[in-house]
Amino acid sequence: MPDVKISPSILSADFANLGHEIRAIEEAGCDWVHVDVMDGHYVPNLTIGPGVCKAIRPHIKTVMDVHLMIAPADPFLKAFADAGADHISIHPEVHPHLDRSLQVIRDLGCKAGVALNPSTPANVLKHAMDRLDLIIVMSVNPGFGGQSFLHSQIEKIRELKSMIGDRDILIEVDGGITPITAPLVVEAGADVLVAGSAVYGKGGQATSVYAANIKAIKAACH
Repeated sequence: MPDVKISPSILSADFANLGHEIRAIEEAGCDWVHVDVMDGHYVPNLTIGPGVCKAIRPHIKTVMDVHLMIAPADPFLKAFADAGADHISIHPEVHPHLDRSLQVIRDLGCKAGVALNPSTPANVLKHAMDRLDLIIVMSVNPGFGGQSFLHSQIEKIRELKSMIGDRDILIEVDGGITPITAPLVVEAGADVLVAGSAVYGKGGQATSVYAANIKAIKAACH
């Protein structure tokens, strides 16, 4: 299997020490830092906004991978780009003009991604593939960490891999990733794994613990 990138979700980190928690996972060997933005409206949870993203940006030396679970999202794209996002991923249900929204993200200097909920079919992206840099397959229903992996999404990953063809688009899988589920999605075509609980546990632990957790996920994929 190819090398896989690990993007720990700071949703599972100690929110009182986000700067430290980000530095710890980067020292532990993560590839990206995944930032879950939730509005309590599109998903049943409320997390952080562009102000927090701007505050943590100086602590991120790798990639700030921002996943917007908010409705509407278009009015906030520039704010998250200005806060330092490298990637901005949005949900198609929120964007009646998805092609335009993806182009706006690229025009802001960020890589453009779309996140697909478990019930959202892959073919919703059929006419937007050439605007994409990243596709997030949600292998849990978005809103909370610590949920169980939905095996139904493995076939969606295979379908997306076929749709991508030779395009330079990464498939990221978010939800229920552990050393047990990670090889299943990588074999199906995933390039990037979001892991919150599996890396951070309850948060506030040592870099060595995070390093062991990241190493275990990567090792399971080979």
